[in-house]
Amino acid sequence: MSKVLMKGNEAIARAAIAAGCDAFFGYPITPQNEIPEYLSKLMKEHGRIFVQAESEVAAINMVYGAAGAGARVMTSSSSVGIALKQEGISYIAGSELPCVIVSVMRAGPGLGGIQPSQGDYFQATRGGGNGDYHVIVLAPESIQETVDLMKQAFDIADTYRNPVMILADGLIGQMMESVDMDKPIKKRHIKPKTYISNGTDYHEGRNIINSLGLDPVYLEQHNIALQNKYKEVIKHEVQYEMYNMDHAEYVIVAYGTVARIARSAIDALKEKNIHVGMIRPISLWPYPKKAFDLIPKSVKGLLVVEMSMGQMLDDVLISNKGRFRVGFYGRAGGMVPEPEEIVEAILHFDEKVVD
Repeated sequence: MSKVLMKGNEAIARAAIAAGCDAFFGYPITPQNEIPEYLSKLMKEHGRIFVQAESEVAAINMVYGAAGAGARVMTSSSSVGIALKQEGISYIAGSELPCVIVSVMRAGPGLGGIQPSQGDYFQATRGGGNGDYHVIVLAPESIQETVDLMKQAFDIADTYRNPVMILADGLIGQMMESVDMDKPIKKRHIKPKTYISNGTDYHEGRNIINSLGLDPVYLEQHNIALQNKYKEVIKHEVQYEMYNMDHAEYVIVAYGTVARIARSAIDALKEKNIHVGMIRPISLWPYPKKAFDLIPKSVKGLLVVEMSMGQMLDDVLISNKGRFRVGFYGRAGGMVPEPEEIVEAILHFDEKVVD
């Protein structure tokens, strides 16, 4: 195994190849453009399918079709592009098909700007499309973790027949780090895809893949079955990190690259003899609520730090169940918090309390 200096978007593309991605359908948008750029070459070199669609809407419906035919398939986009894909994502979830969606977040709302942001947390975790469905959402902190989660994502998608989203901000897409592309991950046993529309290899007659359910009795039963599947996801797929929690006076809750910035703030606070821990959610859906049950009773408060106006804050308040005071510090519009800002937020915690 050897490490190679690599840009985040390139690493995502190479991780998709390593994970056995059969087909990619996408449309360019900053700051994720290098993902399709690299894949346009890599997929051809590996004898796989790459299509730059005429729009985001077309791309996600191509994903729908390829997943229905049994391909390991992915798409990537950013913020407003993911918004355009939401109808198709709901169709895919409703049809119980696996796929991987990479969202490299930029600042919003609207067209916003191309700087990094975490303003798409609601879009990812609450399901931007219609109906009662969930997308499994994984949020990496580093390029290495992005690669590792990409490799996991295809297996998770196949295991649950459900879309999996890798939610990264523009910093991860654009920065460079050393990456071990050969780092192994635990492989899962994937059952044969007997549900796909590839003829009659596994059954008599045709498989019909469809998210339409005009009979309300059938559709309710389908929704109940989906909810039972999501309960299994919650039981088995929660991921999080608890950092520096011994003797913590305060706990920062942060995900993605903001968690990296928080680590520097924690080190700076330690020099001031203030002990601060961190909960870093890795799975944003399902959210690691059980991590909050492990917080020592001696903690004085939780500080949620985001590159948004407070979207993950809702999940923290739900998970906290009123046990600790909760404060919030956020930046938006593409502004990235400095460690010193987080230090000041802890030092003046009482001014940041929201509940």
